[in-house]
This record gives sequence, structure tokens and C-alpha cells, in this order.
Amino acid sequence: MADSYRIPDLKPGAVHSAQETIRGSRFIVSMAHCADDASAKAFVERIRAEHPHATHNCWAYQAGRPGTTAHIGASDDGEPKGTAGRPMLTVLLHCGVGEVAAVVTRYFGGTLLGTGGLVRAYQGLVKLGLDSLPVKDKRPSVLLEAAFEHRFAPHVLRVVERMGAQVLQKRFESNVTVLLEVALEENEGVRKALAEVCAGRIEIRALSAS
Repeated sequence: MADSYRIPDLKPGAVHSAQETIRGSRFIVSMAHCADDASAKAFVERIRAEHPHATHNCWAYQAGRPGTTAHIGASDDGEPKGTAGRPMLTVLLHCGVGEVAAVVTRYFGGTLLGTGGLVRAYQGLVKLGLDSLPVKDKRPSVLLEAAFEHRFAPHVLRVVERMGAQVLQKRFESNVTVLLEVALEENEGVRKALAEVCAGRIEIRALSAS
């Protein structure tokens, strides 16, 4: 579909990484799928915590469609101004992949790289990570909240799996309530299939589309 775009094909919490040694300094790039500013900033803090003794943890993220700038951020984290975060962000904005965050961790090896060398190093690490980053197409989707009797739960979950929808939340109360993310093009088909397996005894409402 024309409205689809590529995003990292990583499970929640998964990190893709690569590393390179440049003139004695060890550089590690860590990348993750981050669909909003909050998750991107949380990812940065997670990597900081994992590398507390690093010389720098420079970062950049683009948490929207590829090339858009509504949800971006970058930091040099102590490197000379403009030598790390902004160059990293430039790579992310032109890579054709959206909803992606990158942290480049540096352990200083004793040799100064100069401003040009730093820009090349930080951009190069992001490119290195992107070279092996698994990606997938993100299709426009809708969030559906479905409520049904407990006895229908196995049938509902089979429909969800068969039609490629994703269960985001489950609540087991007097009825079962599930929050589903469904590809927009599959919306009507999923609704119809769920109504059939529940013999019409299901309430479905749309919450939002993305």
C-alpha cells in the first residue's frame, strides 16, 4: 500500500547492535523500534544505564514516518557540539526507515579524532547498524476493542492469529475485553469473522487509526 512504510522488525524490548573500533576508541551502536518520543527517550536511558562508565552515549531518534521531523531528538552527550547527535539524526532522517532510535556508545581509546573524524565515526556507526537492521512494512492500522463472553475466548484468539491482528491488552472480568491492532485493510474482515465465531454476541468498537 502507498501509505505503508518501513520500521525496525524488532520485538518490544529488543535491541539491535553493532560495534567498531576506530583509532583505539570502541564504538557501539544500539538501535530499537520506538513509535513515540517517550519510548525513544526511555530507550536512551536504558542504554545509558547499561553503559554507565562509557565516555559518551550520544543519541538520535526519529519516531514517526521516514523523513518527518515532528518527533525527533538528538544529543552530543559531551562530544563537541554538532559532531554526534545531529549527524546521527541526519542519517536516520534519510535512511527510509521510520520509528527508529539509535544510541552510539563510545569508550575513549586515547586518540582524538577531530571534529570531522567524530562526524564520520558517529554517522558511520549508525549506517553500520542500519546495514543489518531487520525491517518490515508498517501498514495503516486501527485499534479495536472487543468484549465477549469467556467461552468465546479461544475462538476469538484463533481468528486474531489467523488474520494477522495483534493483541495489545487483555482483561478478564465479567466478560473478556481485548484491545486489538488490526491492519486497516483487514478491519471489516476481522469484524465479520469475530461476529461469526461469537454468534453475534460480541461488542466491537474502533478507538483510533494510525
